[in-house]
Amino acid sequence: MKSHMKPVQFLISMSTLFGFLGLIAVHADPGAPQHLLDHDVRRLGSDEVINLKETYAGKVVLIVNTASKCAFTGQYEGLEALYDEYRDRGLVVLGFPSNDFGGQEPGTEAQIQDFCRLTYSVRFPMFAKTHVRKGKADALFQGLTEAAGRYPKWNFHKYLLDREGRLVDNYLSITSPRSGTIVKAIEKLL
Repeated sequence: MKSHMKPVQFLISMSTLFGFLGLIAVHADPGAPQHLLDHDVRRLGSDEVINLKETYAGKVVLIVNTASKCAFTGQYEGLEALYDEYRDRGLVVLGFPSNDFGGQEPGTEAQIQDFCRLTYSVRFPMFAKTHVRKGKADALFQGLTEAAGRYPKWNFHKYLLDREGRLVDNYLSITSPRSGTIVKAIEKLL
């Protein structure tokens, strides 16, 4: 079949087609935000370093900055209950101890690990002590706060991510892990 297009029409058609294909092609945009979980972190009390994105790919993730000597420390119980109830459906809770607020996490990593396991039977993954406050936040928490539009104001601030590593919501320390708001959001993502 012979085309009846003139050369100019053909060129316009082809440039339109290639322009359209360029729009749908996947390109790495250096200005695009990084996957929120694409960070290497060290497990609590260990030398093992993991990449969160690789390790928890496809999971719904609740990230929490924790402390052992805080009025909200009892939330470990609720976090562990969430993890226990929903982990088989794809939820993982990730704890990041921080001494940024009121010096409420002064212990060594071994002390933190023992406290969490012995006092609250914590089995969800815990990671090395870190910084979460503005001006000091590590790369993970810097990315979370940029996505959320706010830094943690205290211990036990929670960030909920969907299975693609995108921020869904974040919750102040006063919001219990077992609150209807958090549970409904998690169930919707699972």
